This record gives sequence, structure tokens and C-alpha cells, in this order.
Amino acid sequence: MDPCAFVRLTVGNLVLKIPVASKPARSVVHPSSSPCFCKIKLKNFPLKTAIVPYISPENQFPDNQIQIQAATFHLSKADIDKLAAKSIFFAKPCLRIAIYTGRRGNTCGVNSGRLLGKVSMPLDLAGTESRACVFHNGWISVGKEVNKGSSAQFHLNVKAEPDPRFVFQFDGEPECSPQVFQIRGSIPQPVFTCKFSFRNTGDRNQRSRSLKSELSSSRSWLSSFGSERERPGKERKGWSVTVHDLSGSPVATASMVTPFVASPGSDRVSHSNPGSWLILRPGDGIWKPWGRLEAWRERGSSDGLGYRFELIPDRSAAAIVLAESTLSSGKGGKFVIDLGGGGGNGGSNGRATPGSATSPACSPRNSGDFGYGLWPFCMHRGFVMSARVEGQGKCSKPCVEVSVQHVNCTEDAAAFVALAAAVDLSMDACRPFSQRLRKELCNHQDLLG
Repeated sequence: MDPCAFVRLTVGNLVLKIPVASKPARSVVHPSSSPCFCKIKLKNFPLKTAIVPYISPENQFPDNQIQIQAATFHLSKADIDKLAAKSIFFAKPCLRIAIYTGRRGNTCGVNSGRLLGKVSMPLDLAGTESRACVFHNGWISVGKEVNKGSSAQFHLNVKAEPDPRFVFQFDGEPECSPQVFQIRGSIPQPVFTCKFSFRNTGDRNQRSRSLKSELSSSRSWLSSFGSERERPGKERKGWSVTVHDLSGSPVATASMVTPFVASPGSDRVSHSNPGSWLILRPGDGIWKPWGRLEAWRERGSSDGLGYRFELIPDRSAAAIVLAESTLSSGKGGKFVIDLGGGGGNGGSNGRATPGSATSPACSPRNSGDFGYGLWPFCMHRGFVMSARVEGQGKCSKPCVEVSVQHVNCTEDAAAFVALAAAVDLSMDACRPFSQRLRKELCNHQDLLG
């Protein structure tokens, strides 16, 4: 498998020094007593914000300081080409940073922070797909006192690094048992097939009430609310997606192990009682757990799909949370695992692994190694995978990106594909029970009801 070229642009090691003499007379809050923040903007990408620590003017920022990421931008080849397109205003793409004193936020529509200064950093991204480039690492004078020698000093590190990824595209919705293609250039290559099915509904983890009582309640529900309503208390359960390689061998599976059930008094799956999937990989002739995905429907104005993904290490070690966030139920979004995402609105859509985590080096060579050591324990940090899914009611063909660093065998890639399928299907599993699902997601008993 050949990867696609991606570039990871990071902004980090932000620090602010402001001489006491340069403190404005009208200033209400000095940075030494209140945190500062900045807004980071790159053309065609969402605005990001980050906290900027303050240090006293006499202190120096050490060169060997551990890199603390504040924001991360993930650039595809197409993104780089768009940024490099000539403009009548700018010869090169620029990273723009506005630094503010005071706390971020707004009151009555007015920003509470006070603008201290702006930084514009030209970026020459040519060749960064194959080599790292540091655009700046040091101090910059900002503010109105730049020419007077008493300006504020802003430290930052801006660099670009190659971040090649494998890109996989479902050619249909996961419940329709689609093929999965690898995208490389203009010609997609088939690499996997998915098989959606229902597990045995008599499984002990899925046992609920008897079929007789279920059918009895269904008649009452349908007669009261019509055919477009689902039965009260009905569970969405037993869904399974198995990923096969081109030889037909199963290489990963996503299996719904905890039913998605409406919480009492509502028609939604609540955070307190989420449904869950187990992502499994083959090994020693059996399926072995690799990860666990929980999903639920958020309450309130967000009304999104909440999720939590845990890695299940080998040797019965405790599971580690790698991602926990929310996707828009209407617009969809990206499920992201990024172990090096910065604070603020940095590069991660979920929870980043602490930078202090350490462990022996890890390098799986075949399916028997399961990739358990890949993350979060190995020394490599950064982007792991993302899966773009659509909102409920829309045709969703997930697009999956996986870092080359985390794929050493077919089973590695297949596990991420299975995880992406589970995230996509969770959109439907967490739909309000007053809405009927498409027939592919209803088992034979549902259709009879």
C-alpha cells in the first residue's frame, strides 16, 4: 500500500514577556495576574485559539524546552496547492497570530481580551511533504512599542513535518456491505470488503424481554403512533461489520456488544447508559479485543453524537481512553485520534495522551502482534487516524485517514476501517427511537413487527 502525502503544521512553545514599563496606563489586568491567549489563523482552515503563558522579562526561554503544541493543522496535497496559489495580496501563504491580554471570551458580544499585537509568519511549504522545515523558533517583538526598544516579546515555534497517511474510502454506507478502496492519486484500488450482519439476538449480552412480549407491545405502539414510529423500549442490538481482505479472509470486525437503549422517559440513548462496540482482530485462531467504542446522544442544544474510544491493551491491562468528544448529529464531522494535539483548539478532536507517557519501543511485524504497542505507549506522538462521517439521514461513505506510523500490516489498517464503520453506524444507533431506521438496519423481527 502506498500512502498519500500529508504535512503536519504545528505551532507551539508559546510564551509572552511584557516589560513592566510598557504596561498601558489604562490596562485593567496585567498578564502576570491573568492568562493571555492568541488566535491562530491559516487560510481555508478554522480559527484556533490557545493559552499563552506569561513569564517575567528577566527570564529566558530555554532552547531545550519540551515542545508544547498549541495548534496543529493537517494539510493534504490539495490543501498545500490551494495555499500556494498566487494571490494579488500575498506572494506566499501566511500564518496569522493575534495575541490578546486578559481572559478569552466575550461579554454582550464584545471580546473581553485586549489586543496586544499581531504576528504574520510567511510559509514556504514547497517540499515539506518529504522534509521537515522550521519556519521560526524564537522571540518576536509585538505591540506598539516595537520601535522604542521596550516592546512585548512573543516566543513561538512554527514547523512543518511530513505526515504521510493511508486514505481509505467506503464506496457505500457500512450497513450496505460496501467495498473499501485505498485512495492514491486518481485511481482508487480495492483493498477490503465489509459485511454487515446481525449477531445472534439470543446472545447473553443482548438478552432482554421475550419475543412474545416484544411483538405484543409492537402492535400497541404501531396502532397508536403509526408505521413511522418504532416500538417503545426497543433496543438496537446485534449489529456487526466484518472487514475482509481481497482473499476473503476476515481481518477485523466491529461488533455491537452493548445494546443502544432509550433511557427511561425518553426516546434517546443517554450518556449514563451508552451503547458500545468492540473492535476485534484475529489472532491465534480467535478474535481478540483491540478497542472499545461507546456512543450516546448528547442532551441540550448540542444534540450531537457523544463518543468515547478506549484502547484495550494486551495482557489484561486497564483500557486507555484515546478519544472523547462530540460530533454534530446533523452535519456529521471527523472522529479523530491525535496523540499530540495541542491545547486550546489544537489538532485533536478528542483527548490527547500525556506527553510524559513512556514505554518500551514497539514495532509489530504481523497480525499476531496486534499493534497493541503502537500507541499510546510508544515514543511516536501525533496524528493516529480520522474518519469523516455524515450526519443522520444523509448518505454516509466514511473516508478514513491513518498515519503510516501506525500501520505495519493489513490487520492494522483493517482495525481502523472497522472502527470508522462503528462510528458511522453509531449515528443511526443513537437516532431518537421515534424515527424509523432504514431496512438494512432492521433485523427480520423488526420488519415483521
